[in-house]
Amino acid sequence: MLLPMAPTDSLFLLGESREHPMHVGGLAVFTPPDGADAADMRAMFDTATASTDVAPLFRKRARRSMTTLGQWGWVTDTELDLNHHVHRHALPRPGGMPELLALSSRLHAGLLDRNRPLWEMHLIEGLADGRYAVYTKIHHALADGASAMNLLRRSMSEDPDRRGMPAPWQPMPTASGRVTPPPGTAASHLPGVADVLGLPRLALHGAREVAGLAPALAGTMDRALHARGGPLSMRAPHTVFNVPIGGARQFSARSWPLERIRLLAKHADATVNDIVLAMSAGALRSYLDDLGALPDEPLIAMVPVSLRADDGESQGGNRVGVLMCNLATHLPEHGARLATIRTCMSEGKQALRAMSPAQALAMSALGAAPLGLEMLAGRRGPQRPPFNLVISNVAGPASPLYWNGARLDSLYPLSIPVTGQALNITVTSSDDHLVFGLTGCRSAVPNLRPMLDHLDTELDALEQAVGL
Repeated sequence: MLLPMAPTDSLFLLGESREHPMHVGGLAVFTPPDGADAADMRAMFDTATASTDVAPLFRKRARRSMTTLGQWGWVTDTELDLNHHVHRHALPRPGGMPELLALSSRLHAGLLDRNRPLWEMHLIEGLADGRYAVYTKIHHALADGASAMNLLRRSMSEDPDRRGMPAPWQPMPTASGRVTPPPGTAASHLPGVADVLGLPRLALHGAREVAGLAPALAGTMDRALHARGGPLSMRAPHTVFNVPIGGARQFSARSWPLERIRLLAKHADATVNDIVLAMSAGALRSYLDDLGALPDEPLIAMVPVSLRADDGESQGGNRVGVLMCNLATHLPEHGARLATIRTCMSEGKQALRAMSPAQALAMSALGAAPLGLEMLAGRRGPQRPPFNLVISNVAGPASPLYWNGARLDSLYPLSIPVTGQALNITVTSSDDHLVFGLTGCRSAVPNLRPMLDHLDTELDALEQAVGL
């Protein structure tokens, strides 16, 4: 039976091409438990792949039907062959992080097979330090970055002594022994972009919501014209990132102690996300300056944000939108860039919180609409970019996690560059580290490693700027 697919999910199928894969990914690195090694972890996965027990989410296959006028829907694959979804690799010597990241870059570039459920898992051995890695990719139509993070949490345990745990694609038993269904697709990793097609639904909220769109739009346009924080920008400069892209990918990643970032945020009277943006801004400035391609105008980042108040407000439903953040890359002073970012994000959050959820959704969609249209058209338009890149911060596990005794040491996020947006920065946290994952088009951004060093330098400079 064909189940309807939400328009927001089908957008990622409609906008996909060989040059524009639309899947998110994650690279997890595990330390085997005492007395075990990578071969023991491989044996556990071999046992799981020999089973036909697969959770419903991982059996969903995208399909078009004439009965739905060519719209995308979901069918259940009753003959799923795990050998097409679970693959094994061995790193070449010396088996370090450069080799692991290079393999992940190649795996992330390949399209998922639409004739099968839209996910793959790659088990990677050969790390010189005896650890084991798992690269997973899942189509954005099936799950976004937040959903994928929830799936990770459900497949693991905080108990290092727990054994007999199922593989991530298998149903997860509860404490009572019953099997729980996997979560559905959450709000888009690119909120606003996916909801461009859903604006007509606002009429369902009644005349008051529709009438409220006019002042919300007027305020949003005024903020954009005066370069104040909000969901719309009109001043993003053209950069080397805002070009047509190819299908090859480049991925780099590095982590920093989370407590170090939190301490800096506290002394700067800023949020952790402000520090993430300031580190990114400084790294982007240095990277572009090295290339002789730093614009005179500041870069603008699209930033997904939570719209819940800091006082613990409890309202039903989701309050997620996007803000356009002035990264102040035209300013040489580290502290001045952080101050500009902090002000811009604070102003933008206040503006969105003053709107109803439907109005905030509409204004977020307005800001991202040019990118959504470019995704559907598959090419970069002649106009200036609506923003220069997406910088996302996806919350990760707050405590150590284990899979059958193997400790999750690192989780590196891989995201989606799109036409006109050749670089994506996604950040996630583990129990004690903050991880930056940089995913770029290999032809447009051929070498991302220098940006990691610039991130490190910027963190040091920000600490000095606040007196740490």
